[in-house]
Amino acid sequence: MSILNSIDVAAKYIREGKLVAFPTETVYGLGANALDPMAVAKIFELKERPSFDPLIVHIASIHQLQDLVLNTDERVHKLTEKFWPGPLTMVLPKSNIVPDIVTSGLPTVGIRMPSNEIALDLIRISDCPIAAPSANKFGRISPTTAAHVRKQIPNVDYIIEGGKTTVGIESTIIKLTDKGFQILRNGIITQEELETVVPFDGETAIEKLSAPGMLKSHYSPRKKLLIADSSSLDLDKSKAGLISFSGEVENGFCKVIRVSDRKDLKDYAVNMFEAMHSFEDDNEIELIIAEPVCETGVGRAIMDRLRKAEFNWRQA
Repeated sequence: MSILNSIDVAAKYIREGKLVAFPTETVYGLGANALDPMAVAKIFELKERPSFDPLIVHIASIHQLQDLVLNTDERVHKLTEKFWPGPLTMVLPKSNIVPDIVTSGLPTVGIRMPSNEIALDLIRISDCPIAAPSANKFGRISPTTAAHVRKQIPNVDYIIEGGKTTVGIESTIIKLTDKGFQILRNGIITQEELETVVPFDGETAIEKLSAPGMLKSHYSPRKKLLIADSSSLDLDKSKAGLISFSGEVENGFCKVIRVSDRKDLKDYAVNMFEAMHSFEDDNEIELIIAEPVCETGVGRAIMDRLRKAEFNWRQA
């Protein structure tokens, strides 16, 4: 593994079929040439990711979108004009050049254009679309710094150091239907924002596992994590860390990380995974408690991540 400051060198390795971890505005991605099935297979192997979980393809131009999908209608153009580059992934019918391994055999592919300049430059200089899930072991905490990548997948070929990500949670994923759009994964771009462009379809059944992040368990630390409620707040706090938002339930905890000084949900999203990593690495902490928020706007995405992070721990 090497940490590179040269995007030119990183792009060379992408073209050679190797894996490069790189920053986006959401989380760090583990990238490979999306048109090279053997390179994409290495992503699944290194992440220990099940083959039924499709990947997102990252592009740097609308021209690439037209190559990767069968057709785009006016709604797609309106959404790209408003939200791209940015943390929005659209699931669209794929063209034949997209290998089936990228889409887990589905006839659709998730595509987004990131706003992070390092990511865009890497795609442009590599001269290919880049398939990239989060740069971590499958099901574990998403990486928002290069250090998080090194901790979980130290044997990745190369890491581009790009500082801390600015959004902190994965992109919103949508799929268009005859009635409008469905949300397959909540993110920083909210339903309300999307509805200013396309109607929301709350009626059409959502296909299972048609996009990343749809499993019940995901984003999980190695230490027990629970969402704060009457039962979890009654547990012994002497070796517990609190991910705090309101500042109202901090008494008695061994350590507290407050994710926002101004009770801003976007701050929570930016700092949530970093707080999980911090407590996971802290030898004094045996239990992580995360404060819940109202499920409006960005709060939907936050609670989605917290529920999936605690899922296996709640079942234990």
